[in-house]
Amino acid sequence: MRVVLVAGTTATAKIPGISAAGADPSVVDHTPSADAEIIEYGQTVRSPVTPVSPTGCPTPAAITRSVRELTGFEVLVVDAGLAEPTAAPTMDVGAKPGRDVREPEPVPTAPGAFEAARQVGSALPDDELVIGETVPGGTTTALAVFRALGETFPVSSSLPENPTSLKEDVVAEALDASGFSPGDAAHKPELAARYLGDPVLPVVAGLTVGALEAGIDVTLGGGTQLLAAAALVRHAGAVGDLTLATTSYLADDVPELETAAAELDVDVVVTDPGFETHPLDRYAAGEAKEGAGMGGALMLADRMGVLDDVEAATLDVLSRLDPQAVDEVEDGR
Repeated sequence: MRVVLVAGTTATAKIPGISAAGADPSVVDHTPSADAEIIEYGQTVRSPVTPVSPTGCPTPAAITRSVRELTGFEVLVVDAGLAEPTAAPTMDVGAKPGRDVREPEPVPTAPGAFEAARQVGSALPDDELVIGETVPGGTTTALAVFRALGETFPVSSSLPENPTSLKEDVVAEALDASGFSPGDAAHKPELAARYLGDPVLPVVAGLTVGALEAGIDVTLGGGTQLLAAAALVRHAGAVGDLTLATTSYLADDVPELETAAAELDVDVVVTDPGFETHPLDRYAAGEAKEGAGMGGALMLADRMGVLDDVEAATLDVLSRLDPQAVDEVEDGR
């Protein structure tokens, strides 16, 4: 069993009000790099920040790390356009950081990165892969990709209140900048990702296509961003069983999720970790909801009979990550 974390950045995350990934927007580019370190080492190493939301909700990477400690799964981090360095070992597929989706060509490396990731996915020596992502601002680019493909699916948000109108406005600007109308990139996933996406989406899609072609079972561990990757996979003509493993927090936020997944011939597995202890109760309050492979990790924890241990294990990870930050959140500072 291997969990693949596809980590990248898009300048779309810098649009005010788009993402809760990072207590300070100026450090948002460090979030994917830090997530990779947390999952790999259980702590940040080179990254100067431990990702938390503005209210102190911890990164989903801490939960994925806790499940790794409980189950021992292998990890592969794929660099899908990291803007800041990470100490985690990574595989390079030629992706570069994504530009603002409102620019005419935000992901020029998408076609090459897709093909390189496809080769990686077909060559991994595994019977099963769980593929997750970390890319702040990714739900907005996912929405743009859906529209480019002609899909009308909604997306979730890392914020308690989904800024739907803001995202739709950004996507409208992105379509204008690219010269695309909704549906113009149907069955042309390389165009959808290149002109309306972020660098993570084509890499996830390429890995998935390659793995399916090699007969490897693939679970996408995440939310609507990975459903957008699944849409790219299906629009590329790839067939095979595909599962989306997500959290109850994400599923509650997007009631249309199972219907949308069914239209793409994707099964859905929803896991409820039952978080109650602060600061993990921020997830129940609607923050973060998913990311960094969390849904896939929780699925594995449930399968291996350790789901009830995840909350305590995550609190232990958080205490090692940044005890002072946890204390400050608990004190309401």
